[in-house]
Amino acid sequence: MRNHTVIALFILWGLTDDPQLQVLLFIFLFLTYMLSVTGNLTIIILTLVNPHLKTPMYFFLRNYSFLELSFTTVCIPRSLYNMSTGDYTVTYNACFTQIFFSIIFGDSEFFLLAAMSYDRYVVICKPLHYTAIINNRVCNQLLLGCWLSGLMIILPPLGVALEREFCDSSIIDHCVCDASPLLKITCCDTQFLERMILACAVLTLIITLVLVVLSYAYTVRTILRFSSAQQRKKAFSTCSSHMIVVSLTYGTCIFTYIKSAKERVALNKVVAVLATSVAPVMNPFIYTLRKKQLIQAFIVKFKRIVLISKL
Repeated sequence: MRNHTVIALFILWGLTDDPQLQVLLFIFLFLTYMLSVTGNLTIIILTLVNPHLKTPMYFFLRNYSFLELSFTTVCIPRSLYNMSTGDYTVTYNACFTQIFFSIIFGDSEFFLLAAMSYDRYVVICKPLHYTAIINNRVCNQLLLGCWLSGLMIILPPLGVALEREFCDSSIIDHCVCDASPLLKITCCDTQFLERMILACAVLTLIITLVLVVLSYAYTVRTILRFSSAQQRKKAFSTCSSHMIVVSLTYGTCIFTYIKSAKERVALNKVVAVLATSVAPVMNPFIYTLRKKQLIQAFIVKFKRIVLISKL
């Protein structure tokens, strides 16, 4: 029998104890967060105000940017606060709130990537029926399905986790609140919960990855049948930015899960920093550089702002 003291306050272990490295890490996270906010907000605003960007492709891109912005905002500002103040404590409610929103935003991203792949499939394989298949109602239904899917994935394991008591230790061996290190400080057996979390994660990856692979398999097969090399180049250009983002997103997750349990503790800290800071910065630039309409809309908007400021 052990004496149990229920813990209501956790301490995040962080990435490093070196003050110089903490300063560099703070600057890195701050700059990447500012770039992420700027890039994703730019895409959101441009796709909302520009009438030429009122298409399903930019509708999905706007919502993807919103998810990226939300995901990084859940994690990075808290880490910046911790490093700037030296206060690495986090309350029970704040910790589980961070876990809930980070997972639901992350899972919804995977399902949204699948929906975007389907959109690219229809525009390449069924161009004459595109406007009839992908209309405003279908776009809203797909978006709602992405959010509901992310919510249904997180609710079962989170409901079980909330019933656990945390009393072995108050230290979370991570830089953010994460499920894996949190389970290590519980009082009771977590084998069932760990299997549930793994099953939900694998289920999300498999379902969305199968949908993405099938969509692009049919898309690539259709593109290769085009007689004109210029048509093939234009079609591949339409899908290339999304394919790059899909490769980066799934590659990061697969790389994390194939590592052994011993490596995963240290690796997850680095992957968490990269996933919450670097990826949300890269994705807006990947999409923007491959979309001439976005670049033109940004230039026009920028010129208008400059012109108004001079008046």
